[in-house]
Amino acid sequence: MITTLTKLGLSDKEIAVYTALLSLGSAPVRSVSELAKVNRGTSYDILKSLRKRGLVSFAPKKGTQLFVAENPARLEQVLQQEQERLHNLEDELHNFIPELQSIFNPGGEKPVVRYFEGLSGIRSLLADVLSTMEKQKEKLYYVYSSSTVRGHYSKAYPTFTDERIKKKIYVRAIAMGAGGATQGLDERKWLTKSETAATYTLLYAGHIGHIAMDASHQMVGVIIENPAMYETHKLIFNALWDRL
Repeated sequence: MITTLTKLGLSDKEIAVYTALLSLGSAPVRSVSELAKVNRGTSYDILKSLRKRGLVSFAPKKGTQLFVAENPARLEQVLQQEQERLHNLEDELHNFIPELQSIFNPGGEKPVVRYFEGLSGIRSLLADVLSTMEKQKEKLYYVYSSSTVRGHYSKAYPTFTDERIKKKIYVRAIAMGAGGATQGLDERKWLTKSETAATYTLLYAGHIGHIAMDASHQMVGVIIENPAMYETHKLIFNALWDRL
């Protein structure tokens, strides 16, 4: 009951006062306050608010102010009022969103940083690569492929490469460490074939993603969203690519 009344927009104290008055039928503020365990001043304000919503009525009696609980069926009217309020709010929000979008800058001067942990987290990071690149006109991103991470991240998203190829997304990879091979819509060059504890780094459409192994050999990741940082890393990647 409390959960349902909360969904109708009533606060905890409003519910306490309302249910107290329901059990009393009609009573002065003092009696309602004592039963609801809400101070008298607050109870009085709540009763006035409930009266405006049609759940409570006022009946003066011999100089005493009595509040009377209306039939609980009135709650259906409260629901209708809440639905109307939400409908009006939806219209307001619809008109307000373009104004908010006009000042929205997802990157701006301050980078947006997101952190990821474990297999599910790394899967989310890789899913962001696919969903972001799928929307780009030029479907090409860049990777520093670390051999110490490469085999682990594939466990988080086994079908990543298949989905990348299906979405016609291209990738250029500079490999660090032995292993790795082209699998479709990709190019690969080796910076070194010696084992190195480097991060697996993805550069894609204004984003820089890093995947690494922590001290407990669990995968951790981070995405930095900033166009300027991305362009810097992309320039470095392409300069290195041309030299290999």
